[in-house]
Amino acid sequence: MSQDLRSRPVRRESVDALDDVGDYPAYTGRTLNLGFGSLLDHVWRFFISMRTGLWLILVLGLLSLAGTLLEQAPAAVRNDPAAYAQWVDGVSSTYGGWTKILSFLGLFGVFSSYWFKGITILLATSILACSVNRAPKLWKVATHPRPSMGRTFYDHAPLRADVVVDEDPEKALADITTVLHRHRFRVIQQPEDDGRNLYADRYRWGPFGTVLAHVSFVLILLGFLLTATTGFKDEGFVAPVGQTVDVGHSTGLSILTKSFTETDYANGMPKDYAADLVLYKNGKQVQHQVVRVNHPMTQDGVWIYQSSFGIAASMVVKDAQGAVLADVSPALFQSTDNQHIFGSFTIPSQDLTVFVVEPASGQTDPAIKAGQVQLEIHKGQNATPLAVQVISQGKAQTIDGLSYTFDRNRQYTGLIVAHDRGQAFVWVGSALFVLGLVLVFFFPHRRIWIRAHEVDEGTEIRCASTVKRDPAFEPQFHQMITEIQQAGVRPSDSTEGAENDA
Repeated sequence: MSQDLRSRPVRRESVDALDDVGDYPAYTGRTLNLGFGSLLDHVWRFFISMRTGLWLILVLGLLSLAGTLLEQAPAAVRNDPAAYAQWVDGVSSTYGGWTKILSFLGLFGVFSSYWFKGITILLATSILACSVNRAPKLWKVATHPRPSMGRTFYDHAPLRADVVVDEDPEKALADITTVLHRHRFRVIQQPEDDGRNLYADRYRWGPFGTVLAHVSFVLILLGFLLTATTGFKDEGFVAPVGQTVDVGHSTGLSILTKSFTETDYANGMPKDYAADLVLYKNGKQVQHQVVRVNHPMTQDGVWIYQSSFGIAASMVVKDAQGAVLADVSPALFQSTDNQHIFGSFTIPSQDLTVFVVEPASGQTDPAIKAGQVQLEIHKGQNATPLAVQVISQGKAQTIDGLSYTFDRNRQYTGLIVAHDRGQAFVWVGSALFVLGLVLVFFFPHRRIWIRAHEVDEGTEIRCASTVKRDPAFEPQFHQMITEIQQAGVRPSDSTEGAENDA
């Protein structure tokens, strides 16, 4: 009775050839014969190429980096050419001569650009193609594995062992099967020539974790694409107390803020703030809820979060015929010098942008008295104001043919209003990705080929495995070899060994 245990590092060039247990092509390099013609075959090869996938991931990563590092225009601004042109003019001081180039490339709205959407679609297609190309081989290996290997395999496999037991092949194979079953391996037997062949494996469905991971990436990419294409997220939605504001985006929703309350800590920092909101759809009330930071309101997939609060200036603008051109309450923010607060609104029909300026709390401006605001009116993209005028509360003032009225200051609540159609896809994709990782790393496909051949001393048992990235399997492999060897020891041999030891 003898034993020869050998293992060595995996050599890539030998293992791929030895591990070709099916008639299906590998994941990369060769392709399925689809029979769609030369052009479609080239397209198929392009999409299943690992190089293609890596380049697409690199480009998508660079676009995402650009979207993170570069200032992104708000969705409402991108949808209004005049407002977008003004916004681009405003960031020209930051990006200098690159501003027009970045704008032309769509890098001020990366995640809604045609570049980002196109690369996302190509990457999703490539991942799906790779999964389709890989799945048949995985299925073949799991359901119809190759039960026997040639002699070369047993001589050069990365993990192998030779054992000679003092019993006939049938009894040896029965003992081996018992050991493998004890270690929860599936066993497939195939007699061949004068030897006997066994194939055993465990976790045969584990490799499908890669397919799940690929599908999860597609679902996540689809979620991002749906969010960028059909969703919206208004992070600066201003809802003045006592006013009803339309959500827009073809939702038919509008929000009335009935009241706003703020609770502060002893040091003056905000502790809690809540807005009492009434939500309407097409003019009909559908919800009434107090919204806090961690308690949003939802309706038809639209989420409404509490975000901020402050002061807004209510303005009404009319034309010469008395038609209302704007009835808005722009939020007022602190200026960089902390001397003023200011906000702005647009009158698209007149191509006007109006800035509203007031002294900050505790500050005074001789030109702007209590109960007054200063208006700076710009035409188009002109940096020079068309007019600068101070108007008093409640008194209409005609400026360049339009009537401007400052109603009063109102407290407002700042909301985040978002509709994310791709959220469900991202969650499902993330769950599948975790499941795929668990299958790949915790349930690797472990395979063993065994050949029992009758020799003069009894039965020679050759065991081999193409272990890959599974360091936990090698100790188990040697443990099974030891158990197989012990199972082949005859009782008389055991007695003789005990007497000799004595």
